[in-house]
Amino acid sequence: MKYYFAPMEGITRYTYRNAVWKHFPYVDKFYAPFIQPNPRRVFVPKEERDILPEHNEGIPLVPQVLTCSADGFIRAGRALEAYGYTEVNLNLGCPSGTVVSKGKGAGMLADAQKLEEFFNEVFAVEWKARITVKTRLGATEEDDFLELMQVFLRFPIAELIIHPRYRTDFYKGTPRMEWFWQAMKMRDQAGRQVKEGLPGMDMCYNGNIFTKQDYIQLCPECQSGILADEDSGSSLNSVMIGRGLLANPALVREIKGGPPLTMTELKAFHDDILEHYRRLDFGETNTIYKMKELWNYWGTIIDNAPRELKRVRKAARYADYIPATDMLFRTGTLTRTRGYLPGM
Repeated sequence: MKYYFAPMEGITRYTYRNAVWKHFPYVDKFYAPFIQPNPRRVFVPKEERDILPEHNEGIPLVPQVLTCSADGFIRAGRALEAYGYTEVNLNLGCPSGTVVSKGKGAGMLADAQKLEEFFNEVFAVEWKARITVKTRLGATEEDDFLELMQVFLRFPIAELIIHPRYRTDFYKGTPRMEWFWQAMKMRDQAGRQVKEGLPGMDMCYNGNIFTKQDYIQLCPECQSGILADEDSGSSLNSVMIGRGLLANPALVREIKGGPPLTMTELKAFHDDILEHYRRLDFGETNTIYKMKELWNYWGTIIDNAPRELKRVRKAARYADYIPATDMLFRTGTLTRTRGYLPGM
């Protein structure tokens, strides 16, 4: 089983990834926040800084591209290959209204024929890198995921990461697991299991893995957090975790049978990220804002410190923020009964 860290726009950029890799080097891949090529350029400076190899030394990073233009994807892919990347991921999952309105992300799933035309152009060129895809079930429930899956199976997509929600679900409710398992069956029936000498398609599950127990319950083959018979055609190859890892950066270690996160570890991790942000000179206001974005996740797994959490969330200056976080780390305790709680 392989474990992937999902991208989160505005949070999981290279400064954050370096801190994760230093303190919690347990995932097999990080997926970078998406790059949006346009006819004038492939990368904006912020995007290029994020994927520069010298900013990601030793980190198993996969760049992600968000576009509805085959030419844009090819140009971005070629530029990423030139940087030495061996995998390029296409984002078909972003549910943002501003993205979908431009026919990108999950917006591309509304027309299976146009999606097939896109892939026809993309795979008409020869690639050194593996081309992988992160998708949802469709833009709305009216979309036919079975038709979309047939499109995916017609192309040499090396791995398909499925978040089994529609775009209109955003991140609400429970993932529609019946569709994920149906996609696995279709992959197997099409002879796309990963076997030596065959153009296989790995399958990855993404969605609502907030605790080790969530992982164990993902499928009936899970035993003590380990997939039995993981090489069989009906088993998962990998899981992608996003919000669960943002809240608990040691979650994959726990899944693998290691110890749970400690408050001492979380404080060291927090302090490293804060130091990196201050060194980059984002400015006091922006730095504290970025740290409070992370507390939206960390705060959901901390018990017994509502007053301290409130002080952290109200802080606008270092003089308020640093004493508030120091007190929180001294008085708060980490829950052992839940993971990330959406909506907290």
